[in-house]
Amino acid sequence: MQRDERVALDGLTLSIGQGEHAAIIGPNGSGKSTLIKLISRDLYPMLKEDQPWSMRILGEERWRLFDLRNILGIVSNDWMQMCTCAYSAHEIVLSGFFGSVGIWPYHEVTPAMEEKTREVMELLEITHLAERNTVELSSGEARRILIARALVHDPQALMLDEPSNSLDLHATHELREAMRRLAQTGITILMVTHHLPDIIPEMQRVVLIRDGKVYRDGRKADVLTSATLTGLFGIPVEVIERAGYYHVL
Repeated sequence: MQRDERVALDGLTLSIGQGEHAAIIGPNGSGKSTLIKLISRDLYPMLKEDQPWSMRILGEERWRLFDLRNILGIVSNDWMQMCTCAYSAHEIVLSGFFGSVGIWPYHEVTPAMEEKTREVMELLEITHLAERNTVELSSGEARRILIARALVHDPQALMLDEPSNSLDLHATHELREAMRRLAQTGITILMVTHHLPDIIPEMQRVVLIRDGKVYRDGRKADVLTSATLTGLFGIPVEVIERAGYYHVL
């Protein structure tokens, strides 16, 4: 996988089971976000005769893009721009059914869509934001609105790219509590992050990526050690665990 003149992913092999929760960690430029874009088909690998590649989602290699978006709920920092438009939070969540930003006159909104929108907003505890204009939302509120938008299709997997980026302590706490509720519903969660406390207790697998390759892959308790992260980042790192959350000192 190459972006511009730089190889972003090189010979990476990774398999994530349905219903599994996994976090991907690595230095800046290691290929974390590129992996998310590869799974969502926003990017494609380079074809090389001597290096055949394959990627299967639910056992299938070929997907219509719209069908794929229905089974993968994706929330990236790029999507935060949706919340700079003059739509209500309810409209942004509802628009997930149409792959649009907001609801347009030609959209046929059904009672089932409205009910599902209410359900996911209740799950994430954001019903009080329904009528608020998105330009008035905090970053944390906007992030949960986008997660709700990604969930209206009942996707089988939710992919989060740096979910706590730019959030304050209170917003980060609310986001992590929302993620814990989602993890308990059975949906697969794949998260890219460089904040260890984003890895909620329900997430037991951690994949470390460095220079476009898997550096370490395994159980959280085995991977998130001071020695391993020191090797990954190339600087002294001390890791502690408290109440199921890991922190760097």
